[in-house]
Amino acid sequence: MNRLIAKDLLSINAVFLRPQEPFTWASGIKSPIYCDNRLTLSAPRVRDDVENALARVVEENYPDCEVLMGTSTAGIAHAAITATILNLPMGYVRSGAKDHGRGNQIEGKLEKGQKVVVIEDLISTGGSVIEVVNALRDAGAEVLGIASIFTYGMQKGIDRLAAANVKNISLTNLDVIAEVAAEQGYIKPEDKEKLIKFRNNPSDESWIGAAE
Repeated sequence: MNRLIAKDLLSINAVFLRPQEPFTWASGIKSPIYCDNRLTLSAPRVRDDVENALARVVEENYPDCEVLMGTSTAGIAHAAITATILNLPMGYVRSGAKDHGRGNQIEGKLEKGQKVVVIEDLISTGGSVIEVVNALRDAGAEVLGIASIFTYGMQKGIDRLAAANVKNISLTNLDVIAEVAAEQGYIKPEDKEKLIKFRNNPSDESWIGAAE
């Protein structure tokens, strides 16, 4: 599964790889990779692969799931499509409570004690998805875990998820993307090591300008 999704994301340029011309994240970190999973929604074949894989992850890893909750905004469409496949109710969690109307942060019906799986598009340091998990727990839900499309596999994210006692299953990850990209000629074989070095320590920019 993880190689199939990696090939899919690369084929529609949902994953951009630029080891020689790094992206700059909002945090200021220089990155050789940028992932935009919103593009999967515009590619029916890839979208089918992604949503069916998410449904399989939920069925196999969270069989007691009663409700899917998407992260706002990138996870909402994926949660809706996956919920349709699984015939489950769904909703989504805002980044903060609304300042008007009923002031909801959680949209959709959620009852205390319900078993929830969070649908997320990607995980880097884990901060935003943990906020969603905490909001659901505060509302009385039992969060079984997260199903995400892609994870960078950063240690900070792994540690944060462990500290929050929340499980994540991703369809693919940076290591697999790097391997498939090198095999298929998206990057040079030596660039694979730059991607892994970035993953291991994003604050260490020594991979930039390293010998070709």
